Order: sequence, then structure tokens, then C-alpha cells
Amino acid sequence: MKNTLIDRHTGVVPAVCSLDCPDQCGLLIHKEAGTIVKIEGDPAHPVTQGAICNKVRHMAERIYDAKRLRYPMKRVGEKGGDRFERITWEEAIESITSNWKRLIAEDGAESILPYSFYGNMGLLGTEGMDRRFFHRLGASRLMYTICQAAGTEGYRYTMGGGYGTDPEDTVHAKLFIFWGINAVSTNMHQVMLAEKARKNRAQIVVIDVHKNQTGRWADWFIPVRPGTDTALALGLMHVLFAEQLTDESFLREYTVGHEELRRHVRSYDPQTVSAITGVPVDDIYKLARMYGTISPSFIRIGNGPQHHDNGGMCIRTIACLPALTGAWLYKGGGAIKGNSAYLDHNVAALQRPSLMKKGTRRINMNLLGSALLELEPPIKSLYVYNSNPAVVAPNASKVRQGLARDDLFTVVHDLFLTETAKYADIVLPATSSFENTDFYRSYWHHYVQIQQPVIEPYAESKSNVDVFRLLARAMGFEEQALQDTEEDMIRQALDHPGNPVLEGMTYERLVEKQFLKGKVKPLFPGKLRTPSGKIELYSKQMERSGYPPLPTYAPLAEEEGDLPFLFIPAPNHNFLNSTFAHNEKHVRMEKTPRLHMNAQDAAALGIASGDRVRVWNRRGECELTAAAGDDVLPGVVVSQGLWADAPGRKQLVNALTPDRVADMGGGATFFSGRVQVEKLP
Repeated sequence: MKNTLIDRHTGVVPAVCSLDCPDQCGLLIHKEAGTIVKIEGDPAHPVTQGAICNKVRHMAERIYDAKRLRYPMKRVGEKGGDRFERITWEEAIESITSNWKRLIAEDGAESILPYSFYGNMGLLGTEGMDRRFFHRLGASRLMYTICQAAGTEGYRYTMGGGYGTDPEDTVHAKLFIFWGINAVSTNMHQVMLAEKARKNRAQIVVIDVHKNQTGRWADWFIPVRPGTDTALALGLMHVLFAEQLTDESFLREYTVGHEELRRHVRSYDPQTVSAITGVPVDDIYKLARMYGTISPSFIRIGNGPQHHDNGGMCIRTIACLPALTGAWLYKGGGAIKGNSAYLDHNVAALQRPSLMKKGTRRINMNLLGSALLELEPPIKSLYVYNSNPAVVAPNASKVRQGLARDDLFTVVHDLFLTETAKYADIVLPATSSFENTDFYRSYWHHYVQIQQPVIEPYAESKSNVDVFRLLARAMGFEEQALQDTEEDMIRQALDHPGNPVLEGMTYERLVEKQFLKGKVKPLFPGKLRTPSGKIELYSKQMERSGYPPLPTYAPLAEEEGDLPFLFIPAPNHNFLNSTFAHNEKHVRMEKTPRLHMNAQDAAALGIASGDRVRVWNRRGECELTAAAGDDVLPGVVVSQGLWADAPGRKQLVNALTPDRVADMGGGATFFSGRVQVEKLP
């Protein structure tokens, strides 16, 4: 069955934003003669209500960018260059599958590694036909750990899974704590909900390492030393228990381990915690008293703190705080780290793990450089889609050394000739989300949405689902699962009797309504999916896994050379990872890659705002423009955005980031690296 194009030529049609963003906005696409001329928010969407960010507003310029790939190509120059020549799809599929058949015969299927993430959040294209195909092929399995793995595991130990407050209810909160999230840039509708609450006298506190747009918007910004958020949360607990600001009835009924935690946090007194975090003693008392007396209180837990060596424990610790005050019992109270577990679909039906061979090796995507250069038996072929690891993966210089191997057969399926694609042997043109059929679930709000094609595929581009069906056919795979249509796969995924939240959610209803809300109930009163069914302040499961059973602060790993600055490569406002970094309008809006420094540190190094600086460590170097001021604490430097390669500009910030894995989940440690900074002549 072919994708069905809706309203082929002129009119306004519904759509969904495909970006890796919690908001997952409903959209309206304006078309003239089959071409998108305007993108706006859908005012009928109950959460996003017609408001969208500039990234999506200008998406048509990306779709029709003159640099977009139009047809398959093969490399005719050196790896890392831009010399390619046009080939047909038939030639491309034959080249890929003939190489793979040879590698399977000589080295085994595990010599092939898929590498992807969520450059497009459509579930069919990111964890549907692709997973089916590589399971059947027997390829090495990728561990999808680069974004939220550590925090997800830490939160699960406390709360049993990705369950939090319904964001629509947060308009009722009276205290918002945005902890380690630049929500103005990365969760704008949570900011809009907080603004509505602010009109009813809600207070907004932001805790972060950088006074970014969200910090400037807050009523109170609290700067914290990178990697010390766990200690700050424990210091708040100390005050809450000491000053009897806890909800004892909630602790007795809905938690385990509150007495053990009460004794444990006595050692995290405000003086000790202040010395660790850089947060003044009086501010620790003030914040704890606000949190203990203002109700409902709500914490929006961001991705930032989990990108440290201690990231899993950090999120596990912050997740304990709402239990101490009983915030979960009040509408709008509690916390959100992520809400994706509410909308769990039938993963087995979508991904078909039954096609997989037992014991297939797993490779952590944060260790791609090591996997390409050091793994035995070696990776001989890499297939990249929905990602640009030459820019986004940690220790990027090592990754590029691996991509440059002459004996590595690499295929990249993308919309643009990305930095990774320049290392490919075969490059395939990808469709945009507006050219595909797919379905989406937010990891923040409780809505599932469908996307049907609203424009024709650009030139010769094909979707991930189309390409994997072609590859399966060429490999001689005859399983029906590798021939299913997009409609078949959506029906299979939504057929999930084990999750009553999806009850009544069907393909037909999605097509009719465009978005549907899951039947979500408040967490309390109720039973969690922890071993005890309660919030686990003391976790025997963690103890069995070798972790401290109580929330515990551990300092960041020491780095070789003991360089003076902790380096945080944070996101910026106009890119999403490397998406949009190749598009001129977004680059103009973001202007230039900067390094935010404390004014005292800059003065000591003879650096002024606007100076070009070299930032370096043993892994690599980059050159940025200094921005000196009081937006970061001394000893901290922050960059924003993953900038595309540019002639004569060293701006690859992930050349500096460590590829160590975090304490839990194999997560990334992007924010735990150290650097030196010096002024350039």
C-alpha cells in the first residue's frame, strides 16, 4: 500500500512537528500548487494551542533548501570530502547489499552496525522497519544511550518508569522549579503553562549552570556548580526534614525508606552542601522553605544534569523531592522528567525482536569512536540514519578517525550532505517527515498524533521505511514483517491490551482526529511500577545492582591534566543538535558560536568579550568567541549549539567532550569534561 497524499495541491492540512522536542506541536501546513508556503501552529491542539518555535516556523526553508540531497550518490574522492557522483537507486541498493552479503560471509553479520537516533521522532522510521530489518540481518545492536539513558534509569529506580505530572495540570502549580533545563529554548509550552500560573501568583525558580534565556526569565535564578545538583537536592531534603516541612502521612503511605533517608541526609547540612555546590547557605534554606510551604509545587527536571558522570543518581535524587512534601497529591504538583511511559505502544509488535538472533552483541552509541577503532571483531560497515555522529557524538575527533577508515563501508541516509555523509561510500536522499506516513507520541504531554504525507517526496528521496523494505527484498528476506505497510505497522503498535492508557486509540480514530489523548490517571492514590509499588527513597533494587540504595552525592571523575574549567556544551535556541546548523537562516539568527565565561576568569586570562579564544584538552580543540560576564560561576565555561563544519573555523565542540559513560544506563557524560582556555592572537 502506498502512502496516501492528502490535499495534493492547495489548501491547509494538519501535521505534527517531527523534531526531538518534548512539546511535539500540532501544525497546520499551508500549500499552494503542492508546495508548502507557510507553517503555523494548530490552535486546536489542547497543549500547544497554535504556538510554535522558529525552528518549525521556518521548516519549509529547510525542506526546499538548495543543498538538500536529490538522488543517491557514491563517493569518488577521499573520505571526509565532498566529491560524489550520481547513481540510481538500483545501483545504490545493489552496492549496499552486495557489500553486506560479502561481509556476512567473511566476517559475520555483527560486522555491520546501524547508527541512528531521533532526528525524526516518527516511530515507524526510528524504531519500526529499521529495527525489524537489522534484527533479521543479525547486525550488532546499538544501545540508544546518547540523550536520556542515565536519567531515565535513575528516575525509574525512584518512580518505576517515565511517569510524571500531566503538564496541562501544571497551570495550577504555585511554585515551579526548572532544574537543569533551558525550557525557553527546549520546552516552550511548559514555559507558557508556567506563565499562565504566574498570573495567579505562581513563583518560578531556575537552577542551572548558566543564566540562559530561561534563567533570565525566572523570578529567581540559582547558579550551581556543574555535577553537584545531587548534593543540592540532598541539602534541600536536610532542611525539609530538620524543619518538619515534610508530609509524614504521604511518606508513610506512599514511600519506602523515608526513615533511612531522614537519617542519611543529616550529613548534607547547608554549610557542607554550599561548599560543594557554590549555592549560598541562606539560599539553600530559602529554597527548601519555599518548597516545603508553597503548594502545589512542581519540578521540571531537565536533560542537563544527567549528562554527567553522576547523572543517573542525580535524577534519581531530584525525583525523591516531591515525595517529601506530598506534592503528588495536589493537581499540578509533582515532577516531570519524562512522560513517555504513559503512552507505551506495543514495542514487540513494532520492532519484532523475534527476528533477532540470541546473543547479538550490543554497542554503546557513546563509544562509537572506540567501536570503530578498537572493537574486536571489528565493525566493517556502518549504516547511519536520523543522526549525524561526526558532530553529535562525544569525543568527535576519535569518531572521525574511525569514519575515515579505508576498510569501513559506510552508508548515510539523510536530507543533507552532513559531516558524517562526507565520510560515506554511499549517500541516500531522505524524505522529510511531511512526505511520510508515521505516528508520534510526546515524551512530555499525553497525546499521540499521526502524520500523513502532505507533499510529494522531494526529487528521488525515500523514507526510512521504504529503504529498509528495499534492502530486505534485495537481501532475499521474505518475512511478512519486512513487507508491512505503514498502516499495518501503526495498527500493530497501537494494539496493546497491556496498556489501558491506549484503550480506544486506533488508526482510524487518529486519521479522523489527528491527535488523541491517552486515558491517563493521576499517580496517587495508586500503585507504581517499582518493586514495592511505592516511591522508593530506599531502593533494594539499586543495592542489588551495586549502587547506593539511598540518594548519594558522588563527585565528577577526575580528568587527566586537571585543567581549570568545567566545560558545558549546552543547546542553543535556533538549532536542535546539528539539525538546522546547516541552514543559513538559522545560523544568521544564532549569529556566532560563543564561549560564556565568568568575568573574573576572563580578566585573569586577559580575555574580553568578543575576543577569539582557543578551548582545548587532550581530546581536541575548538575556537569560539568569548562572552564574559556573570552568567556562569567561576571555573565554568559554557558553549551553546552544535555548529556545522565551516572552512577555516574550528567549532566542533564535541571534539572536547569525554566518551566515558555515566553511572547508570550507559548514558553520555558530555558535561563532565574539563578544558583550558586561551586568547588567540
